Amino acid sequence: MALTTGSAALDNVLRGLIPGDNVVWQMDAAADYLPFVEPYSRAAVASGQRLLYFRFAKHPPLLGPESGAEIRELHPEEGFEQFIANIHQAIESGGRGGFYLFDCLSDLATDWESDRMLGNFFRLTCPYLYEVEAIAYFGVLKNHHSLHAAGTIAETTQILIDVYRHQGKVYIHPIKVQQRHSPTMYMLHEFENDACRPVTESAIIAEILTAQPWVSSEPVKARVGVWNRAFLHAERLLEDKHTAAAADRNRDLLRRLLRMIVTRDERVLELAAKYFTLTDVLNIWRRSIGTGLIGGKSVGMLLARAILNKSSPRWAELLEVHDSFYIGSDVFYTYLVQNGCWWMRQKQKDPATFLEGAEEARRRILTGTFPDDLRRHFSDMLDYFGQYPIIVRSSSLLEDAFGNSFAGKYESVFCPNQGSRDKRLEDFMSAVRTIYASTMSERALRYRAQRGILGRDEQMSLLAQRVSGALHGQLYYPHAAGVGLSFNPYVWNQEIDPQSGMLRLVFGLGTRAVDRADDDYTRVVALNAPTRRPEASFDEVRRYTQRQVDTLDLAANRLISSDFVDVANVSPDVPLDMVASRDQDLERLGAETGRSDLFPWILTFDKLLSQTPFPVDMREMLKTLEKSYGSPVDVEFTLNFSSRRDYKINLLQCRPLQVAREDVEVALPAQLLDANTVMTARGAVI
Repeated sequence: MALTTGSAALDNVLRGLIPGDNVVWQMDAAADYLPFVEPYSRAAVASGQRLLYFRFAKHPPLLGPESGAEIRELHPEEGFEQFIANIHQAIESGGRGGFYLFDCLSDLATDWESDRMLGNFFRLTCPYLYEVEAIAYFGVLKNHHSLHAAGTIAETTQILIDVYRHQGKVYIHPIKVQQRHSPTMYMLHEFENDACRPVTESAIIAEILTAQPWVSSEPVKARVGVWNRAFLHAERLLEDKHTAAAADRNRDLLRRLLRMIVTRDERVLELAAKYFTLTDVLNIWRRSIGTGLIGGKSVGMLLARAILNKSSPRWAELLEVHDSFYIGSDVFYTYLVQNGCWWMRQKQKDPATFLEGAEEARRRILTGTFPDDLRRHFSDMLDYFGQYPIIVRSSSLLEDAFGNSFAGKYESVFCPNQGSRDKRLEDFMSAVRTIYASTMSERALRYRAQRGILGRDEQMSLLAQRVSGALHGQLYYPHAAGVGLSFNPYVWNQEIDPQSGMLRLVFGLGTRAVDRADDDYTRVVALNAPTRRPEASFDEVRRYTQRQVDTLDLAANRLISSDFVDVANVSPDVPLDMVASRDQDLERLGAETGRSDLFPWILTFDKLLSQTPFPVDMREMLKTLEKSYGSPVDVEFTLNFSSRRDYKINLLQCRPLQVAREDVEVALPAQLLDANTVMTARGAVI
C-alpha cells in the first residue's frame, strides 16, 4: 500500500511518504494545521490502518468522533514521565505501521514551563515512531521556542515544513525532507484546493517570507555578549510603549549602533544617520551572521532604498522587497586567524612586501574550515532560502565608498543552490572562501597599493542576496537587468543631456551589463531620450544587439551563457514583445522561403522604453539618489514583469560615481586641413 499525505499535490512535492516519516508542521496558529490534517486523516482511515489521535492541547480538537480516528485524551499537567509513558504504551499496542496525529506541541512547553522538556519529548517519541515504521503528524508554533525545542525537533524529524498565510492564501516551505530530492522540493509552494504550485517569482517570495521577522534556530537573544547587549537594549526600548518614541529619536543611540554595524566612515555615517531609523538598524542586526560591520556594498543597497522610501511612498510599491543576509566583518578576521593566515596578511600593509605570501594565503583560505557555530548559522540561512538561487557578494569596508569603488577587484559568486541540504551548504561555504581569497589577489592588492590604502582597515563582509528573477523551465533569470549612472558620459547626440543619466540594459542576469563582454552588446539608454539609439539603421540595430543571455541553469547547478533564441524558446511566459522587436526582414524571408525555423525577435527593449514609465522611474531614482549623496551615483538593478505592463524594480547596489569633469574649454580652429586631420567621427563615442 502506498503511503500518502492524502493530498496528491503534497505527495508530489515531498515525493511521497516513507515508513517511519515524522512530519512536523511549523505554523503561526493551530488553525493553519487543519488544511493538512484533514486530508491526512481521511486517507489514513480509508487505508484501513489504525489512526490514533493524541488530544492534549488547549486549541479546538483537530478531529471529532465522526472522523473514524481513535482519540486518546492525555493530561500533560500530570507530569512528563506519565505523559510520555502513556504515549509510548499506545504506540506499542498498535504494532508496526499505522498513522498518528498529535495536537500542536507548543502547549506542552507551556504546561511543563520548559522548552527543553518539549525537546526531550520529541527526542524520545520521534525515533520510536520511526522504529515501528509509523507515519506521524506534529504541529508546532513557528518562531515560538528556543533552540532546546526548535533545534531538537528540526534535527530529529524526517520532514520539517513551514506554513505561511499571506493575503488569504496558504503557502508551504519544506525545510527538511530526508532520503528524497527534487529540483523544486525546497521552494515555497502555494497550497490551494489540493494543488501545490511552486512560487518562482523572487518578488512574491521575498514579500511573503519578510512579512514576519526571520528567527534563527539559535535565537539571537540567547547569545548575550557585548555586541548583542547593545542591540537588545535598543530593542527593549522600542518594545516599551512608554519609551519607544523617545528611543527612535535618540540620535546618540542610533549613531552608536550605526558605528557598530553599518559604517565608521564619517561621510557615509552622516547619510546613514539621516535616513536610517533605529528600527532599520535593528532589522539589519536580526539578519546578520556574526558580528562587525556589514560593508560598503550592503550599506549602499540599504541606504539607497532608505533614501527612496523617504522621498516618496510610491517607491515602497515599485521596489521589489529584499530579504538579504549580512555576514559581519569580524567573521572574516576570525576565519583568517583560525586558518593560519593572519601574519601573512600583516605583510600586505607594507608597500615593500605586500605581495609576499599572498599565494600561500589564498591557498589556505580556499582550503580552510569554518567553526561549527558558523556552519549552523549558514545552514539556518540556507533553510530560509530553500532551493532558490542566491548570490554571495563581496562587501568590504572600503568597497563602494566615496573615493574607492573596488569595482571588479573582489569576487561575487552565484549559488544556484540545488541539491541536498549538505551539498547546498558546501557550495555556499565554497563561495565564501572564494570571496575571502579574492582579498589576497594580486589585482586587489595592487589596487590598494596604487591608492595608498594598504594600511587601511579592509575587512571583508559579505552580502547574501536572493537572485532577483523567476524560473522559466530549468533556467532562472530576471526579465531585464543593468547598470544605471546618474551622469551620462556617453553623449552621442546633441539631444542627450548628460545630467539626465543613462542605463546599460540587458536581458537575463546583469552580469553582461556589469562585466562587458567583448563579443556582445548592451542596450545603451539616454534617460532624457530613451528611444534614441546610436545606430543609424535597423541593419545596425540588428548587428549591435545582445545575442547571449546569462542565466542560472538549475538542472546543471551553474551559471551559463546561451543564445537568446534558445532562452526565449524555453520561456513562453516571458512578455517577449516588451523586451524584443520583430525583425520584419527576417519574417519576410521566412514567408518567401517557407522556413518556419527562423527566429524573428531582436532584443531592443523598445516597448519597455516607449510604452512604460520605466525610463522616467529610473531617471527619478538616479536623480533622487544623486541629490542625497551629493555626488553622481552608479546603481545595479533588475526588472521583473508581474503582468504585461506592470513591473517591479530591484535595487541591488548603489555607490558614488567618480566623474572627471573638464572645466577648460578648448578652442578649435575654424578650419582644419585634411592633411592635419588624423581621425574624424560624427555621432560616435570615443
